[in-house]
Amino acid sequence: MSQAITLNTTCYEHITLDQAEGFPVITMARSHRRNSLSEEHLRELFEAFSVIAESDARGVILAAEGPVFSSGHDFNDMYGRDVDGMKTLLDLCGKFMQFLQQIPQPVVAQVEGLAMAAGCQLVASCDFAVAGESAHFQMPGGRGGWFCHTPGVALVRAVGRKRAVEMLLTGDPIDSKTAADWGLINRVVPDSQVPEKARELLQRATRGSRYSKGKGKKALYRQMDLDIAAAYDFATDVMAETSQSRDGQEEMVSFLEKRRPKFNS
Repeated sequence: MSQAITLNTTCYEHITLDQAEGFPVITMARSHRRNSLSEEHLRELFEAFSVIAESDARGVILAAEGPVFSSGHDFNDMYGRDVDGMKTLLDLCGKFMQFLQQIPQPVVAQVEGLAMAAGCQLVASCDFAVAGESAHFQMPGGRGGWFCHTPGVALVRAVGRKRAVEMLLTGDPIDSKTAADWGLINRVVPDSQVPEKARELLQRATRGSRYSKGKGKKALYRQMDLDIAAAYDFATDVMAETSQSRDGQEEMVSFLEKRRPKFNS
């Protein structure tokens, strides 16, 4: 049984936790390091999202302090690592990015400023993203000596092959309008309205049964990796199974009785 969320604002160094209109907000608070994703920072993010995943929270917002949403991996934390040490860090990052899509709650990235490399990967890995008009997105490895291999995993799944290849090979930034056109983000809004519009989107994305939404999100990401026949087989099994849940039955009964549904969660 999930428990109501309790936010502990004292146990983190690199992030803060708060509430905004009933939703937990995780804010990256390493603006002095351009919110770069050091191993400690990633572990704190992983822990905070793990707490939320087991709570009664209906959705969560990921935000950042300062003019840079995230500059990607922290080279100060990377330099000097051997291959095994580098694999440990990159494996942690990849598992966290996947975890964002495994938790039952919808996750909205509130993007204010620049999102680079693994920071852009972070945006691509969230369920939704709302960005300000001045925001930019970049995979700078194409301009330098270390290609953005792991950030490209999330990017190509968000924007498709041709556009991902352009970003990854040129290293050029794209503006928020282009990012929306390409499918990397959902909304472009005036900079001053980013927090408000991120909450509005999350409120609409969390209507209805929390149980149904959580099962639906998990199944959606699972079927994306299957061919179409296997995807239909998998989705059919999940949809038939969830039809027997209390909320699934309530959806049908309330329709037949011409009344508003009363969901269990």
